[in-house]
Amino acid sequence: MSSEIILQQKKETVAQLVEKLRNASSGVLVNYSGINVANDTALRRELRQAGVHYAVVKNTILRHALDELGMEGLDHTLSGSTAVALGGEDAMAPAKILGKFAADSKGKFTIKAGFMEGQIMDEAQVITLSKLPGREGLLSMLVSALSGPVRGLAVALNAIAEKENGGNEGEVA
Repeated sequence: MSSEIILQQKKETVAQLVEKLRNASSGVLVNYSGINVANDTALRRELRQAGVHYAVVKNTILRHALDELGMEGLDHTLSGSTAVALGGEDAMAPAKILGKFAADSKGKFTIKAGFMEGQIMDEAQVITLSKLPGREGLLSMLVSALSGPVRGLAVALNAIAEKENGGNEGEVA
């Protein structure tokens, strides 16, 4: 193969990655070295079921794609073995799944960095995000917080109504 053909293939790969990064709601970069095939297969299955795109990427290809998008601050993470997980509808899914997997792997699989809504996150921020409740958990917490005052008001009004009815029952008209 001539070098021009190889260069064109690399440009096409960068363009495809740029499009995936542009359409992603979030992303997490990991160092996947040290995990076995069975664990990698299980991880990929879980990510796929959550709608997360996961791929091993060459650092130079990823660097060019990030540069094209103007995403600065990730260059220092682009060494060693790198895989990227890109979130779709659930922006927290990549961080949650990979954060749990990294914690269970005891240092064999590590989080490098991430991004969400155009903001770059370091390893600690991705791990913190991975420990937050999911969308359903956050929604149930919100509903609980909103229904608490209404429930309290209903109990107070009911108590006032019972007190007024209780005081009038003994009176003769």
